[in-house]
Amino acid sequence: MKVCYCFNHTEQDIIDDVIANNGRSTITEEIIASRKRGICNCEKNHPEKR
Repeated sequence: MKVCYCFNHTEQDIIDDVIANNGRSTITEEIIASRKRGICNCEKNHPEKR
């Protein structure tokens, strides 16, 4: 299941990232930081436009 339509991350990507980083997801941190900087384009890329 795709979690991030801007950067093409899947649920499995995040699970693997958490395992590789001792319980911390750098992918989730990247997504949050990108949203704060206005880099992501969820309104266009996400099927539900959110």
